[in-house]
Amino acid sequence: MRRAFTLCLFALSSSLYAQKAATPPPSKPPLVSVDITKLPEGATHLDLWLLCGQSNMKGRGVMPEEPKNDPRIVMMHKMDDQWYLARHPLHLTGDAKTFQGHDNAGVGPGLAFAEVLAAQDKTVAIGLVPCAVGGSSIKLWQKGAKLYDEALRRAKLALQTTAPVKARLRGILWLQGEANANAQDRPQYAGQLRSMIEAFRTDLAMPDLPFIACTIGEMQPEPRLADLKAMNEILLALPKSVPHTACVDARDLKTHIGDSVHFDTAAQNEIGRRFAAKFRELAKP
Repeated sequence: MRRAFTLCLFALSSSLYAQKAATPPPSKPPLVSVDITKLPEGATHLDLWLLCGQSNMKGRGVMPEEPKNDPRIVMMHKMDDQWYLARHPLHLTGDAKTFQGHDNAGVGPGLAFAEVLAAQDKTVAIGLVPCAVGGSSIKLWQKGAKLYDEALRRAKLALQTTAPVKARLRGILWLQGEANANAQDRPQYAGQLRSMIEAFRTDLAMPDLPFIACTIGEMQPEPRLADLKAMNEILLALPKSVPHTACVDARDLKTHIGDSVHFDTAAQNEIGRRFAAKFRELAKP
């Protein structure tokens, strides 16, 4: 009887937990298509960015009621590889017209990052290429593995389709590590991260391609917290071992969607702003 009661309580708490941590579905379709072979009014150049990592890069924050549609910020849709005005969720997997087939993607850091860059330079257009996949291990981001190959394909396609306006790939944003924050995976992580960066730079023929990582959330209790902190030490040490890299320190951000894992909208927007600040530091001569 006691065991059955305990199981019922566990099931109830699990159900409430799942509801609390749910990300509302996207609303107000369709995506607004753009002609990527033409620059928007006022823009003189187009800068492309890859968004890579797992669910916190993909984003789970609650989206604004009205979609943002800045003509100078565009995105390559994950489902059809076409270009649209950028809006949340950047990692939309649903149909561009109906959103049918969407998953739990929400607000991530990418759009806030692009908004800062666009505000600082009125002549730039920003092209975001979302590639993150929730729960993904860094093993899937190694050269020859599924997610690396897909990100590389999308990067090359983005450069190909934007060739008429001579777009340039400006860098890679990386928010990943929760999947590997354990005693078994952590010893190999620094080497795998370095190998992935080197592979992207080689395959894209851009040896100095900027790469900006971000620490993962430290919002869970011990003993899990110790693993998260140890992973963040690895990420923060990246610029010391790999040139033209940086790491955003987001360890102070503690607000989440209710699961102690996924940053909420406010935290994600702040991470985006910090990504932009790190890029400014890297871009200084």
